[in-house]
Amino acid sequence: MDKNEQQMPRLGEPVPAFEAMTTQGKVSFPADYKGKWVILFSHPADFTPICTSEVLTFGARTAEFKALNCELIGLSVDSRNSHIAWLRTIREKIEYKGMKDIKVEFPIIDDVSMKVANLYGMIQPGESQTAAVRAVFFVDPKGVLRAMIYYPLALGRNFDEIKRVLVGLQAIDAFGVAMPADWRPGDEVIVPMKGEDMNDQPEGVKCYDWFFCTRPLPKEEIEKKLGKGYEIKG
Repeated sequence: MDKNEQQMPRLGEPVPAFEAMTTQGKVSFPADYKGKWVILFSHPADFTPICTSEVLTFGARTAEFKALNCELIGLSVDSRNSHIAWLRTIREKIEYKGMKDIKVEFPIIDDVSMKVANLYGMIQPGESQTAAVRAVFFVDPKGVLRAMIYYPLALGRNFDEIKRVLVGLQAIDAFGVAMPADWRPGDEVIVPMKGEDMNDQPEGVKCYDWFFCTRPLPKEEIEKKLGKGYEIKG
């Protein structure tokens, strides 16, 4: 196999396991994160502008993800020393959109060998042979891949969407429902059909047709299950 041959993890399956050195020491993934949600994300390179804006944003919003029992772990095909120097520069010199003096407290993986990047299909040769694209993997507390988003090198991520996906996945598990287009906390959700009679449904369920039924899922219900961290800024 060519070292840059594309591999893709599959939704609904356990994520590929690996061990790696990070800015915070050695990590065994996903074993070290058992019982927690994890967002594993890649960026193309240290000391580059879009990546700086993204890591700065992840750093500034780390507490929001922790409030949802979610840990962050980053990766680029740079060395641990490079990561450490870059994070120090971000904290000491970068002020962007009101974010400044940001201490990045999540680990970033040293992946000079591109071992992890190739394992997760982060190297997309049409974009770059030597840099990871902007991939985002949502891993549940059982180590199962639940969602993934890939962005090209030139487009920065939408962090409200990343949080929306996380909250949506947690709400799906907590309430046994599904989410319609553009769902945000407080919107109606899709409910499984119970029988073919649209009128034979639990109170509060609205059926538009036999295949499309919704029910309210108030923010108060979400907060009871997920805590107060579910709110999305944008």
